[in-house]
Amino acid sequence: MSFTDHIFFLFLPLVFAVYWFALGRSRTMQNLFLVAASYFFYGFVHWRWLLLIGASSLCSYGAGMMIERGRGRGKRALLAHIANIAVNLGILCLFKYYNFFVSAFAEAFHMQPRLLPFLLPVGISFYTLQAISYTIDVYRGKVDAEKNIVTLFAYLSFFPQLVAGPIERAGHLLPQFRMPRKLEYDAAADGLRMALWGYFKKVVIADGCVYFTAPVFASWQTQDASSLLLGAVLFSFQIYCDFSGYSDIAVGLARLFGIRLRQNFATPFFSRNIGEFWRRWHISLTSWFRDYVYFPLGGSRCRKGRVVFNTVVVFFLSGLWHGANWTYMAWGAFHAMLFVPMILSGKSGRYRDVPAAGRKLPSGKESLQMTLTFFLFVLGAIIFRSQTLAGAWGYFCGLFSWEVFNACWRFFTLDPVLVLSIPLLLAVDWIDRDQPHALQMRGIRPRMLRYVIYALLLAAIILCFSGNAPQFIYFQF
Repeated sequence: MSFTDHIFFLFLPLVFAVYWFALGRSRTMQNLFLVAASYFFYGFVHWRWLLLIGASSLCSYGAGMMIERGRGRGKRALLAHIANIAVNLGILCLFKYYNFFVSAFAEAFHMQPRLLPFLLPVGISFYTLQAISYTIDVYRGKVDAEKNIVTLFAYLSFFPQLVAGPIERAGHLLPQFRMPRKLEYDAAADGLRMALWGYFKKVVIADGCVYFTAPVFASWQTQDASSLLLGAVLFSFQIYCDFSGYSDIAVGLARLFGIRLRQNFATPFFSRNIGEFWRRWHISLTSWFRDYVYFPLGGSRCRKGRVVFNTVVVFFLSGLWHGANWTYMAWGAFHAMLFVPMILSGKSGRYRDVPAAGRKLPSGKESLQMTLTFFLFVLGAIIFRSQTLAGAWGYFCGLFSWEVFNACWRFFTLDPVLVLSIPLLLAVDWIDRDQPHALQMRGIRPRMLRYVIYALLLAAIILCFSGNAPQFIYFQF
């Protein structure tokens, strides 16, 4: 099931009503009901996927208990720790990478590959990382093993963030399932605003961009330079609005159930260099690789050569995590190439503050930095979206023409709703760049004006909503 499926708009209020008004006095029953609802949500299309997440959750629960009991007897805890990592990575690699690497090996040696007829389970890259981080944190002593199996299953299957994150940590999310929860009007209202803005980004902007980007990337050989540039720029907005829109909806809906998820995007298009961009983009994944890969390798507390190596490993794994295709690995290598010069110059940690803090507009230097960073992201997006490396190279070559300067004019010939929505997105993101999420409506008076804005956003969503809306991009990862 998806947030944009018609049945979801029946599923959500029903779950909300039962959760609060029938089970509100029992935390245990609320958790059990959330597990049941989440499994229904996940298995609605393919029930067999439930076997995988169930196996991952059972293994994580057993491993956590064995680690807890094995403290002081190092080998037992270590074996349980390794076993859970192996099981979850095994599930991930079998379903996501087996056919790709077998095909590559067979092609290299001119053999006939034996492929498995597996459909990639939605969300497998997200819940396996969350399961792995749970036992790592238990093994490191950062959190206690969860003794209540229902609570752990709720943590690993909570439906708002199950299929596309944010990737939560046990230390942040597990305690929330252990505590009693109550329905709070302010939190629920804030959650609805987040979900509304997320739906606007997904349905109006991301899905609106698809109608231009899909044919451009499908037939890039026949497109002029202005179409190629506009297609790459619009795809950059598409993937941002699609994924950050999902995150906004997930975080917002979680608030309806008394659960706070972490922020996953922080206005990345206002980043002043690529290092700041990666601190603002898909925060839950980049922080996961930082804590469980980069730091164990030595992080930045070693020689610069080793720091470069650690960084390249992280970006390679980040590309590989996105999918079994050489283009994703090339995309990771591209961003590593951008990051390495900043490490060598000691500038990778710059810009941790809010852009143009205390000012209404950025300076000329900041504007230039943001434009350059966005342009580099657009170049990477071409690699990310292309089906093959040869296709990505051909797309790049097609940009070298004087016609590329017609892209700005071409933008204003698009659907008027999309032409108006993208500047609105940038304006709202800029105004609320120092807030946990956009659409905070600070200083908007009177209250009725805020309701008018909400109504206009909702009207735009309904106007643009289609029963055949494209699935969220990150469902394939």
